[in-house]
Amino acid sequence: QVQLVESGGGLVQPGESLRLSCAASGRLFSIGDMGWYRQAPGKERDLVARISSDGTTTYANSVKGRFTISRDNAKNTVYLQMNSLKPEDAAVYYCNAVVMVLGMMTYNAYWGQGTQVTVSS
Repeated sequence: QVQLVESGGGLVQPGESLRLSCAASGRLFSIGDMGWYRQAPGKERDLVARISSDGTTTYANSVKGRFTISRDNAKNTVYLQMNSLKPEDAAVYYCNAVVMVLGMMTYNAYWGQGTQVTVSS
């Protein structure tokens, strides 16, 4: 009923930038919070950044000042601008959205398939 499609991952060198995008589609009635999580090999999936429907943002301490999350409500899309990337930022990045589907009365969380970010010299 809801699809989240991520794009923008890739291989970069330390200090470089990447921009991730995640577009939501399907039987969408309302989208609440949208966010990005990441999971490195052998580690848990952790929050990177979240943005509410009114634009309030939350960031992990490790990315504050380097990453910026934004959203385009007209396009049902969330972005993550990642600057000054470090090797420790390497992970699979997952998009998350809390969505009320048409005909339903509750919000549920949905996940994208993930996009790989590699930071290496």
